[in-house]
Amino acid sequence: MVHVFRREFIYLWYYSTVMLEQIAPYWAVGIMLGSVISVFGKDKIHQLFSAIQNKRLGIFGVIPASLLGILSPLCMYGTIPIAASFSQKGMRDDWLAAFMMSSILLNPQLILYSAALGRTALIIRIVSCLICGVVAGLLVRFFYQGKQFFDFTGFQEPTSRDTHPDRLIRLLKNIGRNIKATGGYFLFGIMLSALFQRYVPAEAFVGLFGSQQGFGVLMAATIGVPLYVCGGGTIPLLMDWLYRGMSMGAAASFMITGPATKITNLGAVKIVLGVRRFILYLLFIMLFALAAGVMIDCF
Repeated sequence: MVHVFRREFIYLWYYSTVMLEQIAPYWAVGIMLGSVISVFGKDKIHQLFSAIQNKRLGIFGVIPASLLGILSPLCMYGTIPIAASFSQKGMRDDWLAAFMMSSILLNPQLILYSAALGRTALIIRIVSCLICGVVAGLLVRFFYQGKQFFDFTGFQEPTSRDTHPDRLIRLLKNIGRNIKATGGYFLFGIMLSALFQRYVPAEAFVGLFGSQQGFGVLMAATIGVPLYVCGGGTIPLLMDWLYRGMSMGAAASFMITGPATKITNLGAVKIVLGVRRFILYLLFIMLFALAAGVMIDCF
């Protein structure tokens, strides 16, 4: 019994170490990039978003709004007060919807993490998140034109924690907070991927997530709801799943439903949407994830 336990431990330790060596550089660079943008570029990004309000972009304004949402380094609870301040200054709800939707799904730090999955997966993630934000903005424009979609009552722009007069110390403190926030989930994701590798047969896995007929996409979109906790923590899982036969469409569905239905994000979204619009949000996410996954697998 002791011999079996030792053998299993050695195997899991070996696989976890290999996975750590493969992904750790992307995680480290992602931490650094996210902190640099948060400390030195966050205000500029938000100024750019505020600036498009004065341009006559019309329906096309959802495109730069969605793109700037991806570039914003803030989490959802940080994005909502910013969006509230934009709304008070007269920013349109469709542009706010595009900005917030893409901000939920992706940020510069997660882009660097996702590079570990390969160029194809990275491009698909960026493009699908950008399109998701654009579509969300268009839906709000067409179905809520002349109506209020968000309720930002009680929200105020958050006080920045990056206030130390020394720029280097500000950056180092932000890096420390980033490591503290994501490090545990990152290591947990590596351990979980090792357990999948050891105890889930490859044939069963391909049967669930490798289907090109939509079933794998549906399964991936569904498990993204309860399983996704932290973007960095899911990268080791996705890396292993793609290696073992998960279709790219299924991976894309997981990468959409996961962050969009993460518990902390759902709590924040529910506050500003109310019950009815919150249900519409969930339906939109699931339908978009399924449609995107099926289309990706078809091509």
